[in-house]
Amino acid sequence: MSKEANYFQSVKVKKRIKQTIILIVLILGAILILSPVWWMLATSFKSMTEAMQYPPTLWPHKWHFENYIETWKAAPFTRYLLNTIFITFFVVLGNVLANTFIAYGFSKIQFKGRNVLFAIVLATMMIPGFVTMIPQYVVFSKLGWLNTYFPLIVPAFFGNAFFIFLLRQFFMTIPNEMIEAAKIDGGNHFYIWSRIVVPLSKPAIATVAIFSFNGAWNDFLGPLLYVNSEKLYTLQIGLSVFKGQVSTQWNYLMAGSLLVLLPVLVLFFIFQRYFIEGMNITAGTKG
Repeated sequence: MSKEANYFQSVKVKKRIKQTIILIVLILGAILILSPVWWMLATSFKSMTEAMQYPPTLWPHKWHFENYIETWKAAPFTRYLLNTIFITFFVVLGNVLANTFIAYGFSKIQFKGRNVLFAIVLATMMIPGFVTMIPQYVVFSKLGWLNTYFPLIVPAFFGNAFFIFLLRQFFMTIPNEMIEAAKIDGGNHFYIWSRIVVPLSKPAIATVAIFSFNGAWNDFLGPLLYVNSEKLYTLQIGLSVFKGQVSTQWNYLMAGSLLVLLPVLVLFFIFQRYFIEGMNITAGTKG
């Protein structure tokens, strides 16, 4: 065998070893990350006695599928679910509409002070949420919005700095020639936004929708601050109340937590292709 053949064979072997090591590391990382989820799943099907057993069992000795039914009946989770769906729908709608409008203006409309204004918008991301919590509460209190869903929904219709940045960078990848051609044909900005920019930006918009859904669905602090009536509770508040009603039934609590987590997982797996494409904004940063 020639020296060249030996060299290429050696390179090939090293490449395979490297790929194998990377694969092993990824598998171990996945196991480490997913182990809490497996523990939650296994506990949700155990009896209370087995759930408290030490050392814990990795697999239920007997599968108690009725845990999920009992959990759902133990509290008005149907009402909590409907409340959460209502809030999440309007938060996602508000974030998608408002942020695509604003990002379109920053990316495709030339006006004086555009870059300065965009820099100010980005600077708001450095302000911790806890700094604005009390002023926001005072404002909503003066408006009479306490114990309503308005404080949870209305801010979504006024833009989010991160979403604006994400969408703006994606919009910058859309050729300006298409925008100019639409203007020549008589299209206004609303027409260009709705018929050209939005259809070409589905991955980025899907990413914003996923982030918005996840944030609204899992929001605990917002409903805790502004909602006092039990009939307005969301799933996150309902789970917390359910945990504190009696001594913690860990099997029921894990079943309820999985039911709350399931829609987020399903949504991500359905739209993961758009999510990955939407996060790829490196090309847009050149603009």
